[in-house]
Amino acid sequence: MMGNNLPPATEVIALYKQHNIKRMRLYDPNQAALNALRDSGIEVMLGVPNSDLQRLSNPSDANSWVKNNVLNFWPSVKFRYIAVGNEISPVNGGTSWMAPFVLPALVNVFNAVRAAGLQDQIKVSIAVDMTLIGTSYPPSAGAFRGDVISYLAPIVGHLSYAKTPLFANIYTYFSYSGNPRDISLPYSLFTSPSVLVWDSGRGYQNLFDAMLDSLYSALERLGGGNTLDVVVSESGWPSAGGFGTTSDNAGTYLSNLIRHVKGGTPKRPGKAIETYIFAMFDENQKQPELEKHFGAFSPNKQPKYNLNFGGHRNWDISTEQNVTVSLKSDM
Repeated sequence: MMGNNLPPATEVIALYKQHNIKRMRLYDPNQAALNALRDSGIEVMLGVPNSDLQRLSNPSDANSWVKNNVLNFWPSVKFRYIAVGNEISPVNGGTSWMAPFVLPALVNVFNAVRAAGLQDQIKVSIAVDMTLIGTSYPPSAGAFRGDVISYLAPIVGHLSYAKTPLFANIYTYFSYSGNPRDISLPYSLFTSPSVLVWDSGRGYQNLFDAMLDSLYSALERLGGGNTLDVVVSESGWPSAGGFGTTSDNAGTYLSNLIRHVKGGTPKRPGKAIETYIFAMFDENQKQPELEKHFGAFSPNKQPKYNLNFGGHRNWDISTEQNVTVSLKSDM
């Protein structure tokens, strides 16, 4: 929602429906957006902003937050998930001070949802980025950084107990643009004609699968085993503003992503990957320049690419209005 030229919430909902987008990620409980979502049928991943984490480590504040932003809209708004914080890392200087509040806030929001009897309908988790991974290659060797394990282990334990997926923001773009010498563009865009990485008998033809499977391997090493699923809570490719950013690359990535996530990864084959596209709109108030160009749509509501969200498959989109689009076919 970080733009001064974006359509009002009611028009955004109409645009979702027009394009058969069935799920939305909101990064904070924007009241106009939540009111517009009433009776829309769109399923919502609702974010607890990072700035609220410390407050929600108090159980009564978490109860109030859930009451005001979830229960007051349920069931006319179809909440699917609550994401307690986004990309908090104990070793990232910008967010490290919030890390001690993530687990208490997560547990408190979970308990508030459970107290309302909704723990089976609304799953409560956190969204991480891939900087928490220390070893990603080959995917079977995936492991978290040693200095984040004490942060993540109890969170993974809680998610396993609550039978809730972990949310992960996965961008092949940043891996490619950061290391184009070793990571090819076709491998990053799902356009490689053949397997490029063999790992323990599994063949990897694209970087997205390799990144996701390295995360699964890391979770297994933390005791998440095969019980913990991952929902890809953001993925996308910018169309301008940086290395490798073209409209062609972005459109290729998104259309291939939509097609690909129906099928699972080499480590978890045959199981569709619930995936949210970042983002619904270009956002002209973001920095750096690259961050302004992740939209699947322009602010005038025109599609930037020829993407098929619909038909008999239920695809979803996200708008960092703070919103993200979901790409997964029915689980």
